[in-house]
Amino acid sequence: MDIELGRNRKVRRAYGFDEIALVPGRGTLDPQMADTYWTIGGIKREIPILASAMDGVVDVKMAVALSKLGAIGVLNLQGVQTRYENPDAVLDQIVSVGKDEFVTLMQKVYAEPVKIELIHKRIKEIKSLGGIAAVSATPQVAESYGKAATEAGADLFFLQSTVVSTTHLAAAGFEALDLQRFIDAMSIPVIVGNCVTYEVTLELLKAGAQAIMVGIGPGAACTSRGVLGIGVPQATAVADCAAARDDYFAQTNNYIPIIADGGIVTGGDICKCIACGADGVMIGSPIARAVEAPGRGFHWGMATPSPVLPRGTRIKVGTTGTIETIMRGPASLDDGTHNLLGCLQTSMGTLGAKNLKEMQQVEVVIAPSLLTEGKVYQKAQQLGMGK
Repeated sequence: MDIELGRNRKVRRAYGFDEIALVPGRGTLDPQMADTYWTIGGIKREIPILASAMDGVVDVKMAVALSKLGAIGVLNLQGVQTRYENPDAVLDQIVSVGKDEFVTLMQKVYAEPVKIELIHKRIKEIKSLGGIAAVSATPQVAESYGKAATEAGADLFFLQSTVVSTTHLAAAGFEALDLQRFIDAMSIPVIVGNCVTYEVTLELLKAGAQAIMVGIGPGAACTSRGVLGIGVPQATAVADCAAARDDYFAQTNNYIPIIADGGIVTGGDICKCIACGADGVMIGSPIARAVEAPGRGFHWGMATPSPVLPRGTRIKVGTTGTIETIMRGPASLDDGTHNLLGCLQTSMGTLGAKNLKEMQQVEVVIAPSLLTEGKVYQKAQQLGMGK
């Protein structure tokens, strides 16, 4: 329903995950019976979770660990892993400076050129250790980095930007990336994002994207919404983009997954993403809290190092457990940030959803008091949901 913002200006109400709740149906099932498997780019995984292509989240070791746990980690081809032969010293420096010096340091660190030989090396390291080599780059460097990634044996290529579209007007002297031509030329699946609308999702699907990333600005370390003023709350964005996926499937019989990217902290958030229509999620800060995470208890956004307009910050997330504890449990915390697979399975069991398709069909209600109702003591004592 349209709302009047002012004279001659109608707007639409959009909802975030904190404003909705999932409604149990008529039946339930044992959590271990819930089928959480999904497929992306022809790769089948038990856990519908991708680790964000951020330097505080994924390195070679994390990508391998996540692969062995049933998920996928995405390596940032424009990060410190491909700029420095020994990125550990650089990561130590990033996490050690104060908040006032952070942005300047990041701009300096990321001024070091990306080296094609390191792109080859990191991908081959992941593959040699039995991991799935999923990598990410922005449209500006997609042609050269995509070629390098393919040559090195990458399994998936993520083409990511704050906002991506098939219609981009480039300034004089610059050639815009022909998205469809690029996807057609790649011999490995190309996942494209980010977007938040039905129309753009449909265009990206028609261009040949093998999955669509949904989310502009909701990430824990992202400041795009404050800097640029753009974005759509994730519950509405995911539902709109999922509608485009369903219409595209009805027209072509080609099912392409939708991935909710950003604003996801707990297992409950993951469950809501899927109920809104997502097939999988991409998360950063929850994985940055792992003992094995390269960020050493810190997390920062992909657009943080921009030399002209930084749109991310560094946040301290702490270290709460191993990546296995976070992904598969057993949980040692009560706030839904451990055993994310168990959270999803238990929610599906409670809702009576046998698989992700059925999870996408559960009833959703608008519930702005969901996280606060009856939680006065938790909030006062900063326990559980009140942390």
